[in-house]
Amino acid sequence: MAVYLDNSATTPVAAEVQQALLEVVANYYGNPSSLHRIGGEAEKLMAKAREVAAHVLGVNPGELLFTSGGTESNNLAIKGVAFQYQSRGKHIITTQIEHAAVYQVCKTLEKDFGFEVTYLPVDKNGVVSVQDVEQALREDTILVSVMHVNNELGSVQPVEKIGRLLKNRPKVLFHVDDVQGVGKVPLDIKQSGIDLLSISGHKIHAPKGTGLLYVREGVRLYPLLHGGGQEQGLRSGTENVPGIVALAKALRLAKENEKVHIEHLLGLKQTLLGGLATIHGVQINTPLDKRISAPHIVNLSCPGVKPEVLVHALGERDIYVSTTSACSSRQQQHSRTLQAIGLPQTRLHSALRVSMSVYNTKEDIDYFLQTLEDILPHYQKIMKV
Repeated sequence: MAVYLDNSATTPVAAEVQQALLEVVANYYGNPSSLHRIGGEAEKLMAKAREVAAHVLGVNPGELLFTSGGTESNNLAIKGVAFQYQSRGKHIITTQIEHAAVYQVCKTLEKDFGFEVTYLPVDKNGVVSVQDVEQALREDTILVSVMHVNNELGSVQPVEKIGRLLKNRPKVLFHVDDVQGVGKVPLDIKQSGIDLLSISGHKIHAPKGTGLLYVREGVRLYPLLHGGGQEQGLRSGTENVPGIVALAKALRLAKENEKVHIEHLLGLKQTLLGGLATIHGVQINTPLDKRISAPHIVNLSCPGVKPEVLVHALGERDIYVSTTSACSSRQQQHSRTLQAIGLPQTRLHSALRVSMSVYNTKEDIDYFLQTLEDILPHYQKIMKV
């Protein structure tokens, strides 16, 4: 029995999405920029996918750009704004707990291009203060970038409140990294005053290498890729039509079933948290307040035991979890997010992330809990962090 609980790293591709992907690969191989019939068929399919994605997100089709994933969407949003509007100002606001695809972009803009970036702290729950955002705003601020759901803790940021705050500052653009939130934590893009929003396909049961960037009508970006002028000149390169269709289908499934999926995930999370509370030596890092916590992520610590040891021990029993975000798990560094919430060293050095999808079952969670309870005492005895 394999139990996959690393869905914040990536998700399995849904069966319906696989079918759509294979059909397009087999039958719609034309270049959508070509003028002939085969190219036109691919172009029409891509246009339909854009309409579907726009409809479920509540935006206009012309406000969506297809990208290769969350990292590209975040890069295009932040660098695109920075380079386009640098004559207006060179100050950016973000938080200390952003994914590397935002954090490292900001560091690069500081180091290589002369921008100033304010990295706002978060509280013990991993939530940024709206007041801190307001106080950090300056006359030369051009962008605020705040993630919707933190990828390690599952903490939900006050995106709607920040958006309302920024409506009074029309020269400050608002970018939201919604890679971990879409389909799990509802968010009204238009009502939240968001100017740019990033989505990754492989977090919602679409293939890797697919993504979206919402760009509000009227916002201009400096392109990162130059070439044939695809995607309104902002993302040159022949479009990945099969991936685009698959992403649109996965997004539609995620949004249409959002309420049911959330209820299912909340049930799993309740079982997981209830079981972890009974296991000696386990401490929960994820906020317990449902209002600020996503339904699919639980971060926990087992002080005294190296997390890599537990990841491998669980893996030997066909249970798959992670130590931190997948993009950082091979780096021998402490989690920036867990440091930001002030965890003591013992918990910082022993953290695991369990992340669920709609395909997980209560039996999966029960198996994980029983296995952890069985193996943890052994490692607590022999391990020293």
